[in-house]
Amino acid sequence: MIVYGKQICHQLMARHPEMIERFILAKELDRKEFAKVRQIGKPIERVDAKKAQALARGGNHQGWLCDIRPYRYADFSALKEGDFIVVLAGLTDVGNIGAIIRTAYALGADGVVVSGVRQLASEAVVRASAGAMFDLPIAIVPNILDVLNELKQNGFTLYGAAMEGESLKDVEVSARRALVLGSEGSGIPKRALDKMDHIVTIEMARPFDSLNVSAAAAILIDKMAKTKG
Repeated sequence: MIVYGKQICHQLMARHPEMIERFILAKELDRKEFAKVRQIGKPIERVDAKKAQALARGGNHQGWLCDIRPYRYADFSALKEGDFIVVLAGLTDVGNIGAIIRTAYALGADGVVVSGVRQLASEAVVRASAGAMFDLPIAIVPNILDVLNELKQNGFTLYGAAMEGESLKDVEVSARRALVLGSEGSGIPKRALDKMDHIVTIEMARPFDSLNVSAAAAILIDKMAKTKG
């Protein structure tokens, strides 16, 4: 699996060097930086700009690419041991998924469940998450109703984000909680919405219909993460 970008490669070097199979460099590094790469003890391949661009599929690789072991998704049962889970119901845009994973990791969620899909373009999600995906358990469970039923059976309170919901600031947040976010186009599916314990929204200071799902997620995750389990 090829990932690219200086930040992601540096994060792998610092936190997960065991995942790196080889470095692919399309730029000259200064002596100090190259010494850090060599210290990892993995093969280093130098390529020209054309090959690097092909490997990155046109992305901004900054001269840094890493060939890494395939990403291993977490088992959903492991996530249920946490106190705060973010559930994505039907999101397919890898940019939004990656951004939410990045926020969830930074603000203290215990894991993210992606439902409504059977697989993800892992390379793209890794890139969009700025590598946070390596440090936060991510599970894929295709059926959203299975996710919600199991979370409720394990003592989680379900909070669904929707335009017509109650302001989150007026809702008591439980110690074990799951924030459920739907797609921008259709929101949380009706059958899933019916299983929510609370439907919450962001109170706007000015008249405005909605926020991008990743921006809304950042606000809601920040508020809900402050409740300690």
